Amino acid sequence: MQHTNSAASAQRQYERLRRSLGRLGYISQGSVQDRTARHGGGAGYQWTRKVAAKTVTVALTQEQFAKMKHAIANYRRLRQLLKQMENLSRSIIFQSAPHPSRHKRLSRKVLGTM
Repeated sequence: MQHTNSAASAQRQYERLRRSLGRLGYISQGSVQDRTARHGGGAGYQWTRKVAAKTVTVALTQEQFAKMKHAIANYRRLRQLLKQMENLSRSIIFQSAPHPSRHKRLSRKVLGTM
């Protein structure tokens, strides 16, 4: 019965994470910097990201900075959610799909569910 409960619990958790994906909003890779407090001028707000192994920097308005900051936070949350969903997916698959008997039980490390 433990096997069924843990699979059902993992499935519920997976569905909760899946619903969270739909609430994320805009996403973007990269990072933003607020350089308005610097002395000597220069760009006030910047967005930096990698493109083809090169760093690309774009000057932003204050409004763009705020929106990009939120989009980057959403992207990081997306990556966390996907990693959790991937681990749960493997766990559910190996719990629910029949597999051959083994001499040695597969560890969580081998399954990538740690």
